[in-house]
Amino acid sequence: MEAGPATPEIPHLPRYLVDPRPVVLAGFAAWLVATALSWLVPALAEARPVCLMGLAVGALGSSIFLAQRRSARRGDKGAQVGLQTD
Repeated sequence: MEAGPATPEIPHLPRYLVDPRPVVLAGFAAWLVATALSWLVPALAEARPVCLMGLAVGALGSSIFLAQRRSARRGDKGAQVGLQTD
């Protein structure tokens, strides 16, 4: 009697569930709207530094993601796995 594999194969998620681009774009758009509102609504003036930092962190995170995706597409040894989305 043959024994099966020790661990069952995990099914892959659909591509649209693992694609980070919609989440990154939605988060950046939300910070952009919040920043615009903080400059247009005087009552939200205290939120301006937080909104600007949110935009800065979003831009930094997006640039890191794009650099990692570019490295993964080139096949670099230290690149993250699974970022080859088109």
